Amino acid sequence: MAEQKRDYYEVLGVDKNADDAALKKAYRALAKKYHPDMNPGDAEAEKKFKEASEAYAVLSDPEKRRQYDQYGHAAFDGAGGAGGFGGFDFNSDIFGDIFGDIFGDIFGGGSRRGGRGSGPMKGANLRTSVRITFEEAVFGVEKEIELTLKDECKSCHGTGAKPGTSPETCSKCGGKGQVVYTRQSPFGGIMRNVQTCPDCQGTGKVIKDKCSDCRGTGYIASKKKIQVSIPAGIDNGQCVRLRDKGEPGTNGGPRGDLLVEVVVGRHPIFQRQDENIYSTVPMSFAVAALGGEILIDTVDGRVIYEVKAGTQTDTKVRLKGKGVPSLRNKDVRGDHYVTLVVQVPDRLSHEAKDLLKQFDEQTGDSLNATKNITSDHAEEQAGGKKKKKFGKF
Repeated sequence: MAEQKRDYYEVLGVDKNADDAALKKAYRALAKKYHPDMNPGDAEAEKKFKEASEAYAVLSDPEKRRQYDQYGHAAFDGAGGAGGFGGFDFNSDIFGDIFGDIFGDIFGGGSRRGGRGSGPMKGANLRTSVRITFEEAVFGVEKEIELTLKDECKSCHGTGAKPGTSPETCSKCGGKGQVVYTRQSPFGGIMRNVQTCPDCQGTGKVIKDKCSDCRGTGYIASKKKIQVSIPAGIDNGQCVRLRDKGEPGTNGGPRGDLLVEVVVGRHPIFQRQDENIYSTVPMSFAVAALGGEILIDTVDGRVIYEVKAGTQTDTKVRLKGKGVPSLRNKDVRGDHYVTLVVQVPDRLSHEAKDLLKQFDEQTGDSLNATKNITSDHAEEQAGGKKKKKFGKF
């Protein structure tokens, strides 16, 4: 009994109203996933690849799709039909527009349209880091960093060829920077693989006589000092981009960029969250109880804060506009949130202890609270027992 075929729309995972772009996208993903060259020896993957290719061949053809929508798989049964998967030509226009991209991705050569080519290309970006203090991150700072950068060789003017000579057109790729390899597919079709030319590395030119100063690279490396303007409000891990300070471009392309990662040092007092600053400030018991002034350290310097009488420990105070400036607008700043904590003295004189005991007696006798509660509880229990005895009598 012949195996029943799945619905072609189900195979590709698309709706019956899917347009050509949706069909192509779905098939491209399945072809890359199940291609035999990506799954050597996997019979199940090969089966799914054939199934997806058969479905795409039918649904991408307007006439065949019309017949399939009307009669289903029966439209292609018999000698007069498409003849199953073996009847589809991989060299046809149906697959030609998509297989170049698929096989280029599979074999590492890029697509027909996305190859490196021999045109101008921007240089690679460089990354480095710079350490700054917490305050420098808040208010911004100018830093000088030293890097090894490449510059165009003055002898050959970046060509890499010996002075008086010029690079020659690559004979392997004909100056295109790409080579196309063709191979027979397991299903009888022709597969094209586009790769960067190995002889010229995609430049389209080869150097016979290399420049002695740069050894054919066209560039000379040297150490340079670069000024970096770090904006106010930058946070740990963020980067400053310096345009055109990266690797030189190829074939006349622009330089890449330099990305400077900012590493902000820890502060002994302040902690940051977004544009707000947080800190903890101690206050004496007398100030907490009676009220008074305390000094609070901020990034702008010390400020005087008036504590209200009866302030409890862990009270939160907001100092508006004493936080970190916004990167978008340095005139807009976050807030500074302070947690007030009552500081308990660890060394007291005998006189101070006596005065503190007298104070405690006047404000609730907390030093004897446990003793008083225990004594009252014992009396209650004793009274309960007597009542119990009298009750029995």
